[in-house]
Amino acid sequence: MPSRHLNSLWPKDLSQQCARLQAQSPYRQFASFSHFRPIYTSPNNARTSASELQATSLRPQTSTPIFNADARRQRSASLFTRAPGSIGENYVAYGMTQKLFEACNKQGDYKIPQLQEKGGEVPKTEDGEHIGVGDSWWYKELGLMPTFSTWSQITFLHMYLLTVRLRALPSRDSFQTYSRHLIDHFSHNAEHRMDVLHGLTSRSIRNKFLKDLFIQWRGVLAAYDEGLIKGDAVLGAAVWRNLWKASYTSPDGKEIDWEKVACVVAYMRRVTLELSKLDEGELIMKLATGSGKSFVFSPSEADKQLVGGSR
Repeated sequence: MPSRHLNSLWPKDLSQQCARLQAQSPYRQFASFSHFRPIYTSPNNARTSASELQATSLRPQTSTPIFNADARRQRSASLFTRAPGSIGENYVAYGMTQKLFEACNKQGDYKIPQLQEKGGEVPKTEDGEHIGVGDSWWYKELGLMPTFSTWSQITFLHMYLLTVRLRALPSRDSFQTYSRHLIDHFSHNAEHRMDVLHGLTSRSIRNKFLKDLFIQWRGVLAAYDEGLIKGDAVLGAAVWRNLWKASYTSPDGKEIDWEKVACVVAYMRRVTLELSKLDEGELIMKLATGSGKSFVFSPSEADKQLVGGSR
C-alpha cells in the first residue's frame, strides 16, 4: 500500500529523503534529485505551461557524478563499520573476504593442461605431487614448483599479510569474523582443486587433507608472527621451511639460492608496510581491482635492490 507521506513529497523533500536513505544504507547509491529542476514549484501552482515543462524537464543540467572513486571508497569503508557480531557484519564480511581471498589466490595460481588432453599424463614430483603450469613471479623468478602444496603456501603467505592488517580492525569480534571467512574461502577453493585438478573424488580423503591444511595455517600464523617480531633471519627461516620445504636444493637439483628467500622476506616487509597505510575502503579497492606494477601484491625491484645492497 503506497504511503501518503511519500506521495505528498515534492522533489526537494524527496532529495532529502534519498540523502538520508543513502547515508543509512552503504549497499545502494540513490540517485540525487538535486540536479533536476522541479516541474511543480508548489501545491498552489500545480499547472505549468508546455513551454515551461520543456524548458525545465528537458534542459541538461551539470552536476558532479555520484558514482566517483571517493564515493565507492567511502561505501567500502563503511562496510567495515557494521556492529561487531551482527548478522549484517557477517554477510558483509563474507563478501569482502571473498574479494580478499581472490587476490591471494591469484599469486600462486596454476593450471594442469594435461587435463584437457585425452589420455594426457600429468607429470609428478618425487613425492607424487602433480606438477602444473604457473606464470606468476613465484614460479618464473623464484623457481618454485607449481604444485598444490606450493599454491597453498603462497596463498597462506598472502592471507597472513592480510591477517596482520585485519588485526587493526576496531573490534576483536570483527577480526575473528573476517579471519574465519577468509580461511573458509581458502577451504572451499582447496577442496575444489582437489576434486577438479587432482581427481580426489572421495570426500573423506579431501576432508583429511583440509584438516591438515588448517593445521598448517595455524603453524604459518605462529611462524610468521615470530619472524616479524624477532627479525628477518627468523622470518627467512619460516619462509624457507614453508615455501622451499626446508630443502637445501631447489627443484632443479641445484643448491638453493638464499637471495630468493631474502627477496620473499623483503617482499613481506614491504607489503605489510603498504597495507598498513591503507584504510579499509582502499584495501578492498586495491585488492579487488588492482593489477600490474601498482598492485600491492606485485613484486618490486626495490626488494631485489635491498637484498643486493645488504650483501
